[in-house]
Amino acid sequence: MYDQLQLQTADELIERYAPLVKRIAHHLMARLPSTVLLDDLLQAGMIGLLEAAKKYDTSKGASFETYAGIRIRGSIIDEVRRGDWTPRSVHRNSRRVTEAIHQLEGRLGRDASDAEVAAEMDLSVAEYHQLLKDSMESRLFSFEEMTDPREDGPSEYVANDDPGPSRHFERSSFQENLSAEIARLPEREQLVLSLYYDEELNLKEIGQVLGVSESRVSQIHSQAALRLRSRLTEWG
Repeated sequence: MYDQLQLQTADELIERYAPLVKRIAHHLMARLPSTVLLDDLLQAGMIGLLEAAKKYDTSKGASFETYAGIRIRGSIIDEVRRGDWTPRSVHRNSRRVTEAIHQLEGRLGRDASDAEVAAEMDLSVAEYHQLLKDSMESRLFSFEEMTDPREDGPSEYVANDDPGPSRHFERSSFQENLSAEIARLPEREQLVLSLYYDEELNLKEIGQVLGVSESRVSQIHSQAALRLRSRLTEWG
């Protein structure tokens, strides 16, 4: 590690990689409620950067910046989870939506529409859309949570000891299933996820691309996330 980082002090390390911390913090901040403070995310990100410096192993093959980015993001997400501002009712309603989609699509054998899910839950479409809005605004949804069946984040693929062939197989199988389910999503939901996670556009920018309101993009994003969870329940 020290050959790679040239014996940088903690202050030098922070100065050099502070822009990376800021970029990741600002990107995640755009997905969180206004009650979350940017300074808290930046502080958590700096802790992740210092942890990355301590644990980086050149033999794993990833560059330090790649590894640090993973650790920074993971540290920020952990901080958000610890603060869990989400009311229990939002968690409960998100589970209700997931279960309704799972049951309905199991019967229909196809994608369930907004109106059909709302009817399944005995709600108006407006009430259902409000549940989706609350779900999007009240918790951090990230493919980092979706791409690992466990809740400990992705950093182990660089940092930790080899978890063994069974763990690699489980991860590979899950990711194959996730990719397949994303490909089965309705076209607009696929597009929103792609613009949000791959292109890193915010909700307002996606709305401009699609010609819909920011609130509607939020609803589409939440429904895509909950639809994926409903179809991957065996990995929960």
